[in-house]
Amino acid sequence: MNNTIDINCDVGEGVCNESELFPLISSCNISCGAHAGSIDTVKKCLDLSKSYNVKVGAHPSYPDRKNFGRVSLQISRADLIASIRFQMEVFNNAREQAGVDLHHIKPHGALYNDIAKNEILAEIFLEAIAAFRNSTFLYVPYNSVIQKLAEKNGFRVLIEAFADRNYNDDLSLVARKEKNALLNNGEEVLAHIL
Repeated sequence: MNNTIDINCDVGEGVCNESELFPLISSCNISCGAHAGSIDTVKKCLDLSKSYNVKVGAHPSYPDRKNFGRVSLQISRADLIASIRFQMEVFNNAREQAGVDLHHIKPHGALYNDIAKNEILAEIFLEAIAAFRNSTFLYVPYNSVIQKLAEKNGFRVLIEAFADRNYNDDLSLVARKEKNALLNNGEEVLAHIL
């Protein structure tokens, strides 16, 4: 049996440390521009993914640059679908021009957390990305609403866990506003994943 851990990282979010990260990761989630980044950061990350043979994922979010996509938004179904589809279209155009395959989609921040618990939002998200149902994996949290709904609707699902985040008893992420949300010590992170 061959067990591996996919080291995945969010990139293209304005930190500008991607050239240091790409040699260390096996897959990435590239910001689609709604919470951070730009078409230039998308292109830079796509180029780095080719150079380091890193699997590429799209990282759509609520349209919320002010709060880095970390705040749940009250947004209409139509507007959320339009926003996600626009993000995916812009990302996909750049990806196709770069000649890079799309491995997965992983929603960002509050959208990720909301669709993990809210069936209506999960349905909206799946409707928005329906064109990718058969060709692309969807990264989801274990035993979440989005996992169950995606599997039921024929999406290709990969379950993920965060090495540097703590979890609640229900396996949801501890909110970032809580002081125990993040693990910052390398030894703690290693112990957390083993």
